[in-house]
Amino acid sequence: MRPAPATRLKLARLLESVLIGTLGGYLFNLAKFPAGWLAGAMIFSAVAALAGRTIYVPSTLARISSIVLGITIGGVVTPDTLRGMTTWPLSIAMVSVSVAAATLATATYLTRVHGWNQLTAIFASIPGGLAQVMALAAEERDCDIRGVAIVQTLRVVILAVVVPAVLSLAGLAGAARLPAGATSVADAPLGFGLLVVASTVAALGLLRLGFPGGLMFGPLVVSAILHGGAFIDVTMPPWLTIAATVGLGTVSGGRFTGTPFRLLLGYLGAALGAFAVALLVTGAIGIGVTMVVALPISDLIVAYAPGAVDAMMILALALHLDPVFVGAHHLTRVFVVSVGLPILAHYFSPAGAKRTKSGRPVLPKGDGLDD
Repeated sequence: MRPAPATRLKLARLLESVLIGTLGGYLFNLAKFPAGWLAGAMIFSAVAALAGRTIYVPSTLARISSIVLGITIGGVVTPDTLRGMTTWPLSIAMVSVSVAAATLATATYLTRVHGWNQLTAIFASIPGGLAQVMALAAEERDCDIRGVAIVQTLRVVILAVVVPAVLSLAGLAGAARLPAGATSVADAPLGFGLLVVASTVAALGLLRLGFPGGLMFGPLVVSAILHGGAFIDVTMPPWLTIAATVGLGTVSGGRFTGTPFRLLLGYLGAALGAFAVALLVTGAIGIGVTMVVALPISDLIVAYAPGAVDAMMILALALHLDPVFVGAHHLTRVFVVSVGLPILAHYFSPAGAKRTKSGRPVLPKGDGLDD
C-alpha cells in the first residue's frame, strides 16, 4: 500500500531537512569549527528556510534527539564533578541577577532606540523560555509577535555560532568531549537499557509537567547520577550523539520556515542590537563572578549565555566544558523565567488586550529545541 500524498510530502521534506542539516554540520565540522555539527546544521537550515524551503523535523524525532543528548551530556559527569558543586552557590545565585538585568537592559534598548512598545520589548528581551514567550505573546493584541519571534530566534542561532568561535579564538575551548566509557553497549546491554529507560521516563515525566527543557534535563540528571555515582560506565555511541545534535540544530534553524527574507531584514537591526545588549550585560556579570570565585571563565560564559537551554548544553559538551556546572546555571535561568514571565506579562498587558483565537498570527516555531 502506497503512502498518502501528504505522508510522502512530509517524508520528502524530512529527508531534505536532514540532508541540509547534515551537510551543514559536516562542512562546519570538517573546517574544525567549534561545535561544528550544531552550528553548521543551524546555519544551513536557517538559510534554506529563508530561501523558501520548508524545514521539517517531526516532534517525535526532536524529542528523541533531546533525550539522546541529555544522556550523552550526563555521561561526562564523574564523582569529582559532583564534589565540585559545593563551589557554585554564588555563581548560581547571580544567574537570577543576570536574567533580570539582561531583560531590563534589552527592553530599554528596544523601546528607546527602536520605538517598540513595552509589552513587545519585554517579550523579546526575556533570555530564554522561547516556547513560553511565544505562547503568551500570541494572546496579546498589543504585542508584535513577529518581532518577538525573530529577535528570540536570531539570538539562539547567533549564540550557537558566536560563542564557540569566540572561545576558540581566545584559546578557551577544548576539543569535543564525547563520553568514552570503558564499557561498550554490546558489553553492558542491561546497564545501557537501564540508562535509556530511566532517562526516557524522566524526560516524559518532566514534559508532562510542562517543565521547560525537561526533555534534556531529565535524562541529563539521570545519566549524571548513574555515571557520577559510578553505577554504570556506558553511554550513547558517538554517531548517535552527532545525529541528535544535527537534528536539534536543524530544528532551531528551521524556525525561520515561512519567514519572508524582507521581513527578517526589517527586524535585523533590532535583533542584532538586542543580542549585543543581552550578551554584554550577562557577560559582564559572568566576568564579575570570576573575580570573586575561582571558576573557569569559559564555563561561566556558556553558563550565563542567554541562549536556548538545549543549544547551550550541547555547546558545553562540544567545547569540553563542565556540563553539570552549565546545566545547573541554565536550570536556574529556566526557573527564574518560568516564574517571572507570567508576572511580567500580566503587569505590562493593557487591560482587555487579549487576542481572540482567530486573531492569532501563524508563525514558524521549533518542534523540539526548547529555549
